[in-house]
Amino acid sequence: MGNGKYRHELKYSITYAQYLLLRSRLIPVMRQDGNVDHKGQYLIRSIYFDNYRDRALREKINGVAMREKFRIRYYNDDLSFLKLEKKRKAGDLCMKLDARIEEAECRRLLAGDTGWMLDHAAELVQELYIKMKSEQLRPRVLVSYLREPYVCKAGNVRITFDSNIRSTLFHQEFLEAVPVDVDISDEPGRMILEVKYDEFLPDVIAGLIQLGDCRRQAFSKYAACRRFG
Repeated sequence: MGNGKYRHELKYSITYAQYLLLRSRLIPVMRQDGNVDHKGQYLIRSIYFDNYRDRALREKINGVAMREKFRIRYYNDDLSFLKLEKKRKAGDLCMKLDARIEEAECRRLLAGDTGWMLDHAAELVQELYIKMKSEQLRPRVLVSYLREPYVCKAGNVRITFDSNIRSTLFHQEFLEAVPVDVDISDEPGRMILEVKYDEFLPDVIAGLIQLGDCRRQAFSKYAACRRFG
């Protein structure tokens, strides 16, 4: 499980032209995450949970400062490495806790067979079981996107460009070989820039990511992918 440490998390909506400019600035001073493919990206898919009242969605829309979300995440359609994650938000601070689960366990969970979770070795799996029972959490949507990540040791900085965000909307089948989803972008080519760091953001990086007309925004991929269902 994660170490339970809060990190700063800043988000910006940027155009493709701004992405090209920022990328050219970052490449000389930051290195790419070692998990990228030959294009410098990887695919992320996340199955988000919410209750029948859409509490997580409504808390985001209403700007609740302290909130949490559960999701199951995997990369590049590799089902041999699945993680259950709980993301906590406190204003601009974010904490992520995670636990590995097996594909067979995940399929049982998604099918409504949850009894095994109470005796699982990971406390996070046990917590999700309790909240599925007490708060009626259920898998609601699959969110997919491409991520281009850059990292810097100083400040434990991670800067990512996320594009091609897609949602399964009302489709409730998960872990499919070919997901049934749609592009949710309002403007072709627009991307999400995320900046994450621990105690400080080095001045050189803070300077590099400055764009005159680029403003921070409280963007949520989950909320964006739930706009239509």
